[in-house]
Amino acid sequence: MANLILHEYSASGNCYKIRLTAAHLGLKLERREYDIMQGETRSDAFLADVNANGRIPVLQVGDDFLPESSAACFYLADGSALIPADRFDRADMLRWMFWEQYNHEPNIATIRFWTTLVGEANLTELQRAQLPVKRAAGDAALTLMDEHLAQTPFFVGGRFTLADIALYAYTHVCEEGGFELHRYPAVQAWIERVAALPGHIAITD
Repeated sequence: MANLILHEYSASGNCYKIRLTAAHLGLKLERREYDIMQGETRSDAFLADVNANGRIPVLQVGDDFLPESSAACFYLADGSALIPADRFDRADMLRWMFWEQYNHEPNIATIRFWTTLVGEANLTELQRAQLPVKRAAGDAALTLMDEHLAQTPFFVGGRFTLADIALYAYTHVCEEGGFELHRYPAVQAWIERVAALPGHIAITD
């Protein structure tokens, strides 16, 4: 595999997904940090050379650049045990990854970002108005996860896949956004299972 460089903001769960995938695969990543609070991903150089969309993470593979965390994780894991061989299970894995980006991350991750990095005192009126809706949607996502995980140890096929990596990243730090994990015992148990797996690294590593 070509030299791998992760353009990231290390506190981001989306960036952590890529690091965690690489760790489970024994792959080495060179890491380049950008301060999103200072607008470093909106600089002319970043927009021209890394990602015209002005966002991280971006996985650089040699001279090629791959934005979007799910795409980058899939690239790293392609052909590995993190992606099911069974056709339905593979599609089900993608289903959970798409769901994470559409139903989970916009609520749970956004509230964590607003709470821990922006600060509630600095939120706009629009953001304040969105808080109750996003919190309710985040709790609904955690409830759905809890119901699913009460029946299976991992999200797809009874074993650890990219779906678990995608959902673990922001779920395990959701309390930083005020969500209460004790209300979701199956999710709590799953978090402990994931963290106990060989190759696991913390978001702070």
